[in-house]
Amino acid sequence: MLQTIRKATCLTALFICSIGGYSQMKMTLEDALEYSIDHSPELQEALINLERYKLSLEAQRASLKSKFALTLNPFTYSNNRSFDNRFSEWYTNESFSSNGTFSITQPIIWTDATVSLNNKFGWQNNTSTGMGGANNTNKAFSNDLYLSINQPLFTYNRTKTDLRSIELDYENALINYALRRLSLESTITASFYNVYTAKNNLEISEAELKDAQQNFDIIKNKVDADLSARDELYQAELNLSTAASAVDNRRVSLENAKDDLKQLLGITIDEDIDITAEISAQPVKIDMLTAIHSALGSRLELRQREISRTELDIQMKQIKEMNSLDGNISLSLGIMGDHERLQNIYEHPTNNPRVAVTLSVPIFDWGERRARIKAQELATKIFDLQTEEERKSIEIAVRKSCRSLRNLEAQIAIAEQSVKNAQLTYDLNAERYRNGELTGMEMNQFQTQLSNQKMSYMSTLINYKLELLNLKIISLYDFEADKPIIPMSVIPEE
Repeated sequence: MLQTIRKATCLTALFICSIGGYSQMKMTLEDALEYSIDHSPELQEALINLERYKLSLEAQRASLKSKFALTLNPFTYSNNRSFDNRFSEWYTNESFSSNGTFSITQPIIWTDATVSLNNKFGWQNNTSTGMGGANNTNKAFSNDLYLSINQPLFTYNRTKTDLRSIELDYENALINYALRRLSLESTITASFYNVYTAKNNLEISEAELKDAQQNFDIIKNKVDADLSARDELYQAELNLSTAASAVDNRRVSLENAKDDLKQLLGITIDEDIDITAEISAQPVKIDMLTAIHSALGSRLELRQREISRTELDIQMKQIKEMNSLDGNISLSLGIMGDHERLQNIYEHPTNNPRVAVTLSVPIFDWGERRARIKAQELATKIFDLQTEEERKSIEIAVRKSCRSLRNLEAQIAIAEQSVKNAQLTYDLNAERYRNGELTGMEMNQFQTQLSNQKMSYMSTLINYKLELLNLKIISLYDFEADKPIIPMSVIPEE
């Protein structure tokens, strides 16, 4: 209930700026991730696929329950001329009949058998005319009630195997949804930070343009007062034009980044968005052994490998059944009655038991079965080798991410100090520039250095955040919250 309220509040906050006269949608990273759950085209596709496999599983389970069927033949008429071999004569048979069969069929999952209870009720009017015009007529009701059992022999349980296969397909679809959810979180976060970076770069360029305008005004006043050479004004004009061009370029980059984010979130392209974020430089304590243990114990890709391995075992069972001894036993037991009067239909009942055993014995298949089994064994061996390599790749990816985070922590400290130094250097030289001690070209270099250091610092912070998210996804452990992640908990509740 609380989750539903939170989700509704989040979505309301997203759209509150698009009504009542506002035309811009404001969002944080958390808002963007929440919005994507219900609107992302990629996630919706995975959810539809999940629902498809869920319905297939429900259908398979329903097929294991008792089936009730009624077959009706309301009217049948025939008039045939036939030869009777017993009496070596021709006769004509005219028949009217009407019947129906009600059946209850129950699969037995434990033994792969099928049990059915059948009742066939009918009425017929049958007339046979032989040589010399002799007629034999029969008008009667009939009812045939019997129980039958069909049990396969010397084979694997197909009913249980089919159910298990569909259960694995459904579990695999669940995992795919969870993986797409985690992947989408990474993709949206990266896109969100691209927008944030573009917005931050635009703000830096606008501040640079403002400073360039101030410097231009100072130099213009000095030139007008014959206190500075005119070539300094030309350089100031160039600096101002360059700064204005940078603002235009970064405004274009911002709009492009917004469009990419809107496409990921499923927002209408014409809708304008604005993002807000607080990016801190506080490092997070990372334990490599905890990350590796969590990754190897929880990664969904490894569970997918286990599912695929089980499917390979199922395929091996099916291959071993090729060209092998196969059999079937059928048992039927019932009672039949017929009479001209319906109430006397079981006056003289007849028992009709039936037992049949069928065997299929292969003799020679030119080595087909043996070769197919060997090929499947080799495929399984390759799969096991690939699984082991994937476990190694996961561990290596976690190790690399942990090392990158330690390196980025050092880079953040360096970048932060570089911004402070560049700011101090710019402030000192800006005063010198106003006093005429520096040329416009030299001042432009200090301005560019400050802008680059600010952008580099923000880029380093964002890279740290993205790498931290990457470690969270590949290890399934949230070191910021210091708790493991349960990916299957992202599956929508029914």
